[in-house]
Amino acid sequence: MKFCLLFLVVNLYLCAGDDDVEQAFKSNEIVSDTIDKAPNEKLEVKYTTSKKEPSLGNEMAPRDVREKPEVNFDAEENAYYTLAMVDPDAPSRKNPTKREWLHWLVVNIPKGGIDKGETITQYVGSGPPKDSGLHRYVFLLYKQPGKIEFNEPNLAKSGPNFSIKKFAEKYNLDHPIAGNFFQAQYDDSV
Repeated sequence: MKFCLLFLVVNLYLCAGDDDVEQAFKSNEIVSDTIDKAPNEKLEVKYTTSKKEPSLGNEMAPRDVREKPEVNFDAEENAYYTLAMVDPDAPSRKNPTKREWLHWLVVNIPKGGIDKGETITQYVGSGPPKDSGLHRYVFLLYKQPGKIEFNEPNLAKSGPNFSIKKFAEKYNLDHPIAGNFFQAQYDDSV
């Protein structure tokens, strides 16, 4: 009986975590502004230099997210993944005329980590303009249908008007399987 009760409690906790991710993505309007469907799992992202972690919308200072973060997830053997980081609020959430600003794009990530994938766009930390309010910085992980030949020469540098939704459609990536995000506003490090 104790085992069954423990099993039930653990399963409820795990399911609540999944609902938290979906709820956070919906309530912060990432679903609709950036993607059509929320990921099922929270992506583990850690900024080792500042010892800070995004957690479904917490506020982080740009000075704390300058260095490329460590990203961890359970990868399947012989599978490949795509990781993107975007800002849907460029230049501001009220006036997102440059939505989405691409901050990082790594493709063909095998089991073993991000550093073993192919970096299309080098990581660039948050840099919201002065007086532009809070920006959402969204990490999305997609499972690829296999290893893909990506042809994206215009994405070599971070920049505006990227669409992760169109990119995912183009390469048949379906919906993100994991995600996370933080919010940031201008500070004197920008």
